[in-house]
Amino acid sequence: MVKPAGVVRKVDQLGRIVLPKSLRKRYQMNEGDPVEILVQGDHIILERYRPRCVFCGVLDDVREFKERYLCGKCMSEMAQLRR
Repeated sequence: MVKPAGVVRKVDQLGRIVLPKSLRKRYQMNEGDPVEILVQGDHIILERYRPRCVFCGVLDDVREFKERYLCGKCMSEMAQLRR
């Protein structure tokens, strides 16, 4: 469910918007933090970036391996293929 924040911002010449300090603080977003841009219907959604498993897409138990992210389950399944 998309919930309005009651804040309106204009897009600048470079396509940027400024997130109000109150929202950044509320959602613990700091300078330099990665943000993911999602589209749902005609809505644009910003989320703090969380790596997903490249194979199954889950967010839990994800670890970096050779500059890719894998979940524990997929890592286990890959290890079994080697046997």
